[in-house]
Amino acid sequence: MVRAVRAPPRLVYDGGCGFCRWCAEYADARGVFELVEFDELTPDQRARLPADYANCVHLLTDDAVFSCGAAVEEVLARLGSPERTAVRLFRLLPDREPLRESLYRTVADHRALFGRFRSR
Repeated sequence: MVRAVRAPPRLVYDGGCGFCRWCAEYADARGVFELVEFDELTPDQRARLPADYANCVHLLTDDAVFSCGAAVEEVLARLGSPERTAVRLFRLLPDREPLRESLYRTVADHRALFGRFRSR
């Protein structure tokens, strides 16, 4: 029986942002991802993303595309403890999507501030 080899999930992010780069490297050090900066996207990868892809982070798997807060949630779910445990608890919240996206947008909109503390 031959099993198909699955590519590691591709974490697509703004490589020009020091905070974004730090977050991507944090995830890569604790999980299995292929890091892809916006300016390194292949035409096939870009075609899978929304038109406004540069507005947030994305996780491309063989089967799905996760964007913005959903991408962060999925990345954290693929890391070790304590991140995975935090996501499991977060996923128990009813109607969590608006909260997740609001948190994501708050951090993304203030990434220059967060970059003062964590940056690459």
